[in-house]
Amino acid sequence: MQKTIFMDKYPLYSLLIQKSETGYENVGQIIAYFKEKISEHPIAKFIAVFDHYAHTKSLGGEIMEGLKDAQNIIFCFGPIIPNTKIVAVRPRSIAVCELEDSFIIEFLEAPKEEMHALMESWAKALVEVK
Repeated sequence: MQKTIFMDKYPLYSLLIQKSETGYENVGQIIAYFKEKISEHPIAKFIAVFDHYAHTKSLGGEIMEGLKDAQNIIFCFGPIIPNTKIVAVRPRSIAVCELEDSFIIEFLEAPKEEMHALMESWAKALVEVK
């Protein structure tokens, strides 16, 4: 995964997956994969899927050229609330975008390294499935 600082402040992790590198054929299948991973995790809680592409299109908003689909799976790992600030960085969201020949998986850095590493492993495992 590649780490970048988006808009000079957001630590963002990205993984570009060529469609030839995975058995997944569309965003819906990848969202279902993440939903399964979340449901299998002992503390993760699935919240929703947001179809960002359909939302933007319905508003007549601008969509980058070549983007075929864009959805977010929203979930939370929060087993404790040690302070009010932690609530501001929850829940988590993983973006799944589809281009003509590839998928892009992206998410903000999680405040807890263990949960961040887990999300990275989930994303990287998409390449292994054929």
